[in-house]
Amino acid sequence: MKTNIDTLISICAGDAKSHELMNLLHVSPKFSVWEEGRVSRAELAQTLNMMLFDGILQRVPSGKDYTSEVTARGGKVMLDHGALRTVRWFGIGDLPPGEAALTRILKPLGYQLQGKYPLDRLSMTGRSYAQMDDPENISQFFVSELHPERFSREFQEAVTRVLGDSVDPLTPGAVSLLNELDRDGNLSMQQAAELLPVLINCFDRQHGIPALSDYDILKSESAEMAWIATEGNVFNHATDRVADVFQTAEEQRQLGRPIKPQVEVSGSGRVRQTAFKAATVLREFRTDTDGVITREVPGSFYEFITRDQMTDTNGVQQLDLSFDTGNAQGIFKMTANA
Repeated sequence: MKTNIDTLISICAGDAKSHELMNLLHVSPKFSVWEEGRVSRAELAQTLNMMLFDGILQRVPSGKDYTSEVTARGGKVMLDHGALRTVRWFGIGDLPPGEAALTRILKPLGYQLQGKYPLDRLSMTGRSYAQMDDPENISQFFVSELHPERFSREFQEAVTRVLGDSVDPLTPGAVSLLNELDRDGNLSMQQAAELLPVLINCFDRQHGIPALSDYDILKSESAEMAWIATEGNVFNHATDRVADVFQTAEEQRQLGRPIKPQVEVSGSGRVRQTAFKAATVLREFRTDTDGVITREVPGSFYEFITRDQMTDTNGVQQLDLSFDTGNAQGIFKMTANA
């Protein structure tokens, strides 16, 4: 018998995709028990993460190759977190500014703020959100906000032009279902199947084709804002939790894959991260003569993380689910060049 997660993926993406993702990704043993016909917020959160991870694999060939090898040897990917970039700026069309565009989705799914991380070298602020029903097994979200007010006026004007036509993908019907999910903690299978595609659309680019002149202005001051101009709110990267990130990095290096030269180590020493270089993608830009050209730019990437156990204030051992400002700023450099 199919679990609710398996059923929901099948309804929205077909049996073949459900079979592929259920075989590829670790799914919490808690989901082996379910209420037939009712989808909990945790189940919907897990399904959304699996679908967004599939998007990363379609955009990042190195990640796709790596995960194919994992399944070939009978393993599974443990999705640790997905990272997204937003812009805290007003006057950007119909989309709420900054992380508000995404937290209005995350909170009904059972996510709560776990940490705030100033990314001052990038003029950004990062925040982590954990799913409180099963925080060690359901992927976290790391949402960063860029602060245009810390840049030049020319940069700010380019931000406004690029993002000014943003649309809000969250429909009135989806808002109603999110309110019901927030209130009750679950939806019917039919409601969940109606809501899921809308939620997936929220993790995409919501503005139109940027002008090349604006892109060049943004890139001259912030590689991160230039990335947002072409990619929007898609997963900047998705992260695989592995037993030994140093070993994984060396194995990928030996295979000739574009792995980061160094492993980033947190101040505590308990969180260690590295990543493949961002995939190069072709994106369209408007020219000054109202034409459209394409240019190669940095896309998304695939990351690896190792987390150690820690002792909480009550003396209980638990996985260290925190992030590190230095690690994050080092990892973000993976999209700095193309």
